[in-house]
Amino acid sequence: MTTPGPLTIRAFQQLIRDRYFATDSARGPAGTFILLIEEVGELATALHDNRPGKSPTPEQQANLAEEFADVIAWLATLANIHGVDLEHALAKYTTPGVVEGVKD
Repeated sequence: MTTPGPLTIRAFQQLIRDRYFATDSARGPAGTFILLIEEVGELATALHDNRPGKSPTPEQQANLAEEFADVIAWLATLANIHGVDLEHALAKYTTPGVVEGVKD
């Protein structure tokens, strides 16, 4: 499934829901959270391999991008299990005065 134009957060969350919700909801929130944290650990390793001052290989750089994507996918999965619309939730960052540090 591809989306025309830019991929929105809502469209990505729906794509994850369409593909994986049955399996994800059967696993439940606790098991899904553990998998999210596992991916965060893999992202930490990739960040370490790509830290400033080091010359990462193209493979290491590609792995970094993959790990960022995996963390977002597992976060969307967890949000789906809990019925959270991430695009709606993230709107707080675009509304001045809601989150400290957000300017007009």
